[in-house]
Amino acid sequence: MTEMSGSPSPGTGVTGRIGIGLQLDATHMKILEVLRENGRISVAALAERVGISRASAYTRFEALRADGVIKKFTAEVDHVRAGLGITALVFVTVRQQMWKQFRAQLAQMPEVEYCAITTGQHDAMIQVRMADVAAVHALVTERLASIPAVKATETVFILDEVLKRPYVLPSDRRPRQTPRRPPAADPPPPPNVPLGKMRFVGAAEGRADMHKDA
Repeated sequence: MTEMSGSPSPGTGVTGRIGIGLQLDATHMKILEVLRENGRISVAALAERVGISRASAYTRFEALRADGVIKKFTAEVDHVRAGLGITALVFVTVRQQMWKQFRAQLAQMPEVEYCAITTGQHDAMIQVRMADVAAVHALVTERLASIPAVKATETVFILDEVLKRPYVLPSDRRPRQTPRRPPAADPPPPPNVPLGKMRFVGAAEGRADMHKDA
């Protein structure tokens, strides 16, 4: 289903476009924000959270799916409870004439969760999840090292995954509002002085009062 709406109204903060020509407005971003929290939310609940009609929510949702902005829905698994308590990053230096072989061999390794081509000292970064350290060692020294395209590797174990989001959105970069400080309270007036008047104390009188206090 394709959404047939026109250009977004001014002030919606257009942040991108999708292939069918529909501009991503603030409502699309809100839909994606809600789906990030719960991908199985009903259309009725989605419409209520976003503040639009159910028909509009369904149309916009289907447009995002049809155009590939929403690629698919998957389950998020607790890797530790699934038996894969060790996560490691393997940085790989690839022989430059053998990239095609490297990609083909890597695709045959189901332990690899993620791979990216990088700049810097190494050519690629691989993330793997294994049952224990010995399994990581075997993967690197036996399987990766046996690939002719792999020239060198460096392995780093992840101790704690502090932050992991399903995805980020341009709308996440909202300016933070600095909390306003409450206005400072006016100092209390001097004793025995009516409000709106000032009392000047001479130096001699002030010194006498200090001696009395002492």
